[in-house]
Amino acid sequence: MRNTLSSSTAPKLTPAVIGAILTALDDEYHAEAVYAATLDKFGADTRPFCNIINAERRHQAALVKLMDKYQIDVPANAYLTGDKPFDAIPDSLKEACDIGVAAEIENARLYDEDLLPTVAGYPDITAVFQALSGASTNNHLPAFQRCAERGGQGGGHGKHHGQRRAGTTQNEGN
Repeated sequence: MRNTLSSSTAPKLTPAVIGAILTALDDEYHAEAVYAATLDKFGADTRPFCNIINAERRHQAALVKLMDKYQIDVPANAYLTGDKPFDAIPDSLKEACDIGVAAEIENARLYDEDLLPTVAGYPDITAVFQALSGASTNNHLPAFQRCAERGGQGGGHGKHHGQRRAGTTQNEGN
């Protein structure tokens, strides 16, 4: 998508604001990669990961829209290509949900304490960042907390709650 504003009417972004947008995108990319690996390990219908990964992709799209508006190059997801590593996925779904709780708390902190103050002079960027922070706090965090409280149970696996199927994942090949 190309910028519909002329470069003379779009406010010029400072390097700090560009950095904040790139940091936000990197955070969303990281979440997508971790949740994708979790789904690979525990099955494609594992809740809440199967729902939240789609939200992470919508968050990325909102950030990419801002990047298009301000003519910022959009990098590929280096976590999905293997160029950036992330921690191994734990062996239990309960532990994966516990990690999800911690990650969403950190995500909200990142936006609220680091990124939002940096973009305070840009209402459109601020609105997107507030929406992303709110999604972490109000949607993702409670979903991971419920999963953790249930011991990883109820994750859409029938009798296989929190266990990897021998040699395969549910919906393999999709």
